[in-house]
Amino acid sequence: MFSKLIIGLSYLFAISTLFTAQSALAWGQNGHRIVGQIADNHITMQTRESLAELLEDESLAQISTWADEMRSNPEPFWQKKSSRWHYINAPTGSSSFTHDHSHKLNKDNVKNILDGMYFAIETLKDEKSSLDAKRFSLRFLVHLVGDSHQPFHAGRAADRGGNRIKVTFFGEETNLHSLWDTKLVENENLSFTEFAQFIDTNNAEIIADYLSSNPEQWLTESHNLATKLYNMDSDEISYSYIYNNTPIIKTRLQQAGIRLAGLLNSLFDNSAKPLEKALKMPTNIK
Repeated sequence: MFSKLIIGLSYLFAISTLFTAQSALAWGQNGHRIVGQIADNHITMQTRESLAELLEDESLAQISTWADEMRSNPEPFWQKKSSRWHYINAPTGSSSFTHDHSHKLNKDNVKNILDGMYFAIETLKDEKSSLDAKRFSLRFLVHLVGDSHQPFHAGRAADRGGNRIKVTFFGEETNLHSLWDTKLVENENLSFTEFAQFIDTNNAEIIADYLSSNPEQWLTESHNLATKLYNMDSDEISYSYIYNNTPIIKTRLQQAGIRLAGLLNSLFDNSAKPLEKALKMPTNIK
């Protein structure tokens, strides 16, 4: 009921805010659904059962786009505060990110995507959190783990993560951010289920490498990738650009899905063991 009522509100106001909302989306709908589908492939049965009440008959892929859809909601939080949950800017002279775990977070004082992920994690861990608060946090967490792996959500503030850098994609004018959000993913001409099936992995070595990380590191990876991607030879995207960068997109989507599964298993299945039938993030993740 929670998700159906909320999503219904988002559609009601979608037309009036369409262009504003689109300017900051990450991965587009297919990209987020790919991340959700990969995560769904790797959660444990206990995690799946624990998530059932929060998902309300929806899947991780279905709820993965909720945080973008809700930006059409006219309530003050969605219009004035929610946008900063989706990105982060590296401190001047630094390419890494840190989080102050002693700082008590709430919906209104979240400053960036890193705060947003940790707010959601802490809310889901807290037995005193209300059902609605947990549903809100799960939907945001699924989305933000995806966002954190899109390079330009840890890009430069000056160009709004590539939104102000114009490029041409097969004759169509777009921008660098949208190119990575949507164009390069859609260029594969696959449904989100096909895309997820093609890039998913059960390779224990790869999975172990992905899971030996935390949200700060995910954003540092994205920032370092964005720094390299800003150095384009031309604003006309060619076949060589697609050839060189599509593997990066596939890796980032794969990493996001695996890491989301590991994080959810850590939150909802105490019996899950790393790389034994299921994924789990390191036990020392904060």
